[in-house]
Amino acid sequence: MTRAATAAPPAATAPAPAGRSGGTGRPRGGNALLGLLGFAAFLAVLEAVPRLGLVSADYLPPTSEIAVALNELLGEPRFWTAVTDTLRGWFLGLAIAVALGVLVGFVLGTVPVLREFTASTVEFLRPIPSVALIPLAVLLFGTDLRSVLLLVVYAAFWQVLVQVLYGVRDVDPVARDTAHTFGLGRWARIRHLLWPTALPYLLTGVRLAAAVALILAITAELIIGAPGLGNEINRAQSGGAVDSMYALIIVTGLLGVAVNVLARWLERAVLSWHPSVRGEGTP
Repeated sequence: MTRAATAAPPAATAPAPAGRSGGTGRPRGGNALLGLLGFAAFLAVLEAVPRLGLVSADYLPPTSEIAVALNELLGEPRFWTAVTDTLRGWFLGLAIAVALGVLVGFVLGTVPVLREFTASTVEFLRPIPSVALIPLAVLLFGTDLRSVLLLVVYAAFWQVLVQVLYGVRDVDPVARDTAHTFGLGRWARIRHLLWPTALPYLLTGVRLAAAVALILAITAELIIGAPGLGNEINRAQSGGAVDSMYALIIVTGLLGVAVNVLARWLERAVLSWHPSVRGEGTP
């Protein structure tokens, strides 16, 4: 039998020196400034390329025109309805995937027979791309929210499950033996031993799943035609509103950044007791 997953990164890495970012030797503020400068340079290139005639503005409008289109979109109720639809599909799908991943992960991780019995099945199902389920989703649910949820849950579930399985397996054998010696029951072991060990892995899985869920939500809207930003991008492209199409794409990118920032904030807040997070603020 194969294991439930072939490899997984550690959930928590060694803390970086205070005020510095993981081994680069550069202050975090400097990294953020460089990132902003890099993005500004990208926007400048995007403005210059069509202006210089290197690419037709019919296919790649300048940054200034995209900004005008974005400003117009912000004043349209239809745009905010699309954003709400996308976030609803993302959040519900992510919540279901996390709940299922935690439940199944702890059950499989704490029952060795079940873990070995399901290992090959997990390895078979996990690599199947969620987009391959689009015909099934349309057949079962049409173009409504349930189709989006099917794809989002399937994609995000594996991110959480694999991390939880690795977290449960990472329990210190000495701590496990100590808990057994003191006669701790199953629920006490889960609360005081398994849960603190698996939590960093779980939050890593949630952070990965949050990004995957957003990608699949927008992909489902784009291909299936479910309400949301993906559908609006498709409409703009079909109607020849190229500047609006790029503006909507930028909005999806900004949502991705916001999701990543939120997930990292949650990780730091929940793991404030963990050495990998607590050490960030120590000299």
